[in-house]
Amino acid sequence: MPDIKKIFRGLFGHDVGIDLGTANTLVYVRGKGVLINEPSVVAVNSKTGQVVAVGNEAREMIGRTPAHITAIRPLQDGVISDFEVAEEMLAYFIEKVQGDGRRLFGPRVVIGIPSGITNVESRAVRDAAINAGAREVHIVEEPMAGAIGAKLPVREPVGTMVIDIGGGTTDIAMISLGGIVASKQTTIAGDAFNRDIIDYIRDEFKMIVGEKTAEDLKMKVTSLTPLAEQLHMTVRGRDVLTGLPREVVVTDAHIRAALATSIEGLMEVVQEVVEITPPEVLGDIMQRGAHIFGGGACMRGLAVMLKNVLGVPVHVVEEPLTAVVRGTGIITENVKDYQDVILAHEEDLAPKT
Repeated sequence: MPDIKKIFRGLFGHDVGIDLGTANTLVYVRGKGVLINEPSVVAVNSKTGQVVAVGNEAREMIGRTPAHITAIRPLQDGVISDFEVAEEMLAYFIEKVQGDGRRLFGPRVVIGIPSGITNVESRAVRDAAINAGAREVHIVEEPMAGAIGAKLPVREPVGTMVIDIGGGTTDIAMISLGGIVASKQTTIAGDAFNRDIIDYIRDEFKMIVGEKTAEDLKMKVTSLTPLAEQLHMTVRGRDVLTGLPREVVVTDAHIRAALATSIEGLMEVVQEVVEITPPEVLGDIMQRGAHIFGGGACMRGLAVMLKNVLGVPVHVVEEPLTAVVRGTGIITENVKDYQDVILAHEEDLAPKT
């Protein structure tokens, strides 16, 4: 006799959790874990309008494409800037994780988005996911998803401070009883740091480098506090004056100088959130400290700098790059149990039937 439950499950796509980031998109598949971590980049042929590549393959094309192929990042500063390309990217990732053939019904999808996003912007995310094949979409704010992914006590009557430093935005949030008590969002994040590095090398060394080189420097050479042994990396680019290829050695001291203004601005935003936080929640933060995740959490010396500014312990969560997508995955496994953390205007985001 056929297994009716197995047949029934086979009609539906695998439920997924998505961290829809400006720099990278991560996808969690229910029961399987994180299966995708690829750049949020799509290469499009402008002559035919067809998508040439998505994710890692598309990122490798940045700066190397002929005139008729454009590498597009469909999200800017945490929100969708090119709806059609974002839809194509989501459809590609959702289809990629579905595996064994097409299903009669699409998957249930939980998507993490920056806090403070407008209803119009969140509806754009929902519509893109529905058009990409999702049958049901739930939206959750990334600071909350990351805190859940880090297994912090977000639903208890105790204050939790989280700082999510992504590619397009940094979210600072105070969480208690399953809600965000105080928060601010800033575009001082990974992409801004890359631009700072590009500008500094142009001004200091009179050399032009690309975004990929700046990203490599940020990940490998950055130390926001001086180290006993200097970090350095040889960088190749184009000389501003001669237009010819050239190489220079960039050190962690150079990167500190490049990022100084942005880091100072980020610290000011963190302080602003502290100033609008209720005293009882602040008392909890003083005892329990702050938690940071996202790609920016991997920068050397950031936790030390935040500790000096806040005067409280600062912890980098385990596997900071995947905290948000792991949180969306936990919600995907227990949607009914996490209704309180899904955005309040969920009725506006529910699929039309």
